[in-house]
Amino acid sequence: MHALTPLYCYEDFAMTDSPLDAELTTKVVASLNKILELELAGVVRYMHYSFMIFGHNRIPIVAWLREQGNESNAHAVLAGEHITAFGGHPSLSIGSLLETHKHDVNEILIEAHEHEKEGLDAYYQLLGLVEGKSILLEEYARDQIAAEEMHLADIRKMMRKPGSIK
Repeated sequence: MHALTPLYCYEDFAMTDSPLDAELTTKVVASLNKILELELAGVVRYMHYSFMIFGHNRIPIVAWLREQGNESNAHAVLAGEHITAFGGHPSLSIGSLLETHKHDVNEILIEAHEHEKEGLDAYYQLLGLVEGKSILLEEYARDQIAAEEMHLADIRKMMRKPGSIK
C-alpha cells in the first residue's frame, strides 16, 4: 500500500498578497498595526483606571471603565484579523501607556478623552488610505470612527457639571 499523493498543497492556496497594490498594502498593514497597538493600550489603560476608582460612585464607574476595556479588546481583535487578512503580521507592541498618578475621576476622563481622540485619528488615517479602494476596510474604518466618536461624546457628557445644559 502506498501513500496517496494530495491533489493540492496548502501552500498553493496561501494568500500572501492583498487585493490592494503592494505599496498600499504595506501602508494599510502599518495603519492597522498602529490601531491594534492603540486598542491594546486601551485595554490596559481602562482596566488600570477601573482599579483606581474609589468612593460611593465606584460601582457604576468601574463597570463603565471595564466595558470600555472589553470594547478595546474587541476592537484589537478586529484590527488583528484585518492585518492577517491582508497578508500582514500583527504587532506584539502596545501603544504608549503613561502613568500620571492622577486618579480623580475627572482626571481619568481627561486622559481617556485624549486616548480616544488618538484612536479616532488613527481610524481616520486608515479611512484616508482605503476610501474607494477597499469596501471591507472602508466600512470597518467608518464603523470604528462612529464608535470612537460616540465614546468621545459620552466622555464629554461625563465631564460636564450637572445642570450645565439649560
